[in-house]
Parts: sequence; C-alpha cells; structure tokens
Amino acid sequence: MDGKGWTTWGEGVSFGLENGMAVIPYALLKYYRKLNLSGSEAMLLIHLLSFRQVEGIDFPSLEELQVVTGRSISVLAGELQKLMKEGFISIDGDNDELRDIHYERYNFSGLYGKLGAYLATVVQEHEQDKHAGGYATSAPRAASGGGFGTPPSSPSQLGAEEESRNLFSIFEKEFGRPLSPMECETISSWVDQDRYPEELILLALKESVFAGKVHFRYIDRILLEWARNRVKNAQDVKDYTQKFRNGGR
Repeated sequence: MDGKGWTTWGEGVSFGLENGMAVIPYALLKYYRKLNLSGSEAMLLIHLLSFRQVEGIDFPSLEELQVVTGRSISVLAGELQKLMKEGFISIDGDNDELRDIHYERYNFSGLYGKLGAYLATVVQEHEQDKHAGGYATSAPRAASGGGFGTPPSSPSQLGAEEESRNLFSIFEKEFGRPLSPMECETISSWVDQDRYPEELILLALKESVFAGKVHFRYIDRILLEWARNRVKNAQDVKDYTQKFRNGGR
C-alpha cells in the first residue's frame, strides 16, 4: 500500500472511531453460552447496550433493531420477550412531568447480576482447585436447573414461545404495524401468566376490531371480563355474548 493508500485507510479508521465506541462486558462475550444464551440473543444484548451508549437511545424500536440485526421483527420480539422472561433485561417506565412525556428504557441489572454471579463461581472453583493441589482448566458449566444459567426450555415452554410468536404476527396484521416490546410483553403475559388460550385471545382481538377499538387496553378488559364470567372457549364466548345482548348478565 502506498502513502496515499495508508492515508485513506487512516481517515477511514478515524471516521469510524469518531462515530463512537460501545463498552461491552467481556464476560458477556466469553460466557454467554454458559448462561444458555444463543449467539443471536447475545448479539441483541450487545446492540441494546450500543444503542444506549453510542446513540443515546434507551429504548430502541423493533424497526431500529431490525436495521442493525437484519432479522425479522417477529423473531426480535420473541427474543426480547425471552430475555425479559429469563431475567436478563427488564423495562423501566417513567414520566417527564415538565414535558408531559412517558418514556421507557431497558434495564440491564439482571444481565449484570447473572454475569457477576457466574464470575464468582469461576473464581470460587479456581480457589478450590488450588487448595486441592490442581488448577482449573475451564470455566464451570451453567447449572442445569436453578443455577446462574437458564435451564433448557421444556416442550411446554417451547410451545408457549411458539404460540406467542404466532400471536405477534396476527396482532401485527390487525394493527397494521409492528408491535412495540411492551405490547409483545402484554401478549406473552396473557399466555404465560394469565393462561388465556390462544383461541380466546384471538376472539378478544376480533371483538375489538368489530367494536372499532383496536388497542390493547380494550382487549385486556374483554379478557378480564370473560375470565370473571368463566368464559373459556369459543362456545362460551358465543353463549356469553348472546346472554349479554338479551340483557341477562
């Protein structure tokens, strides 16, 4: 490479550095598999950290994450939900009273706590090996259950995750836009915590479309009312609706 080539190369490096650098925990790069994270999930965490540090964006949209990852919005939404469900990240909300704005941000304390706990086991096992007259040659495996890593998903958990992803796609079609992470979390909580059947959630969505009130609060109210009245399937919905229209509650 001649002098001009090196100058051009140096200018390119300089431009790249001026665009900012993100500080990523080396423990995340080294031990993400020990925490039962996939490569794409670890990369998603890195992107979230980078958005905050370099772009000043505490809560990037799914569209912004899609641009930097090249992955579909439904897959990203599923991975974000998994990271939240397993305690790696959470969402904090706050209000700016002066500007009358509600804003949200990702909280990484869960990730740092898991990394710190795992590093503590690494140091502890090295110390134990030294006292035993040997030296550890590799990091310990993540616990298969109740430890610092996340236990492998059971068939029922995998089924619930797949069910949530299907619901994400259907809701996006009805809403005519990508869902926000908070909306994805709401759908997942209906499935995982409230144990609403997929059939019932879709019927509530259908009711909201017919009523012209396609928003999550309205759908949630429908599901709550059905739950109070022991409406559990399509036939129950039909019977309850007929009873309601006849004026008998």
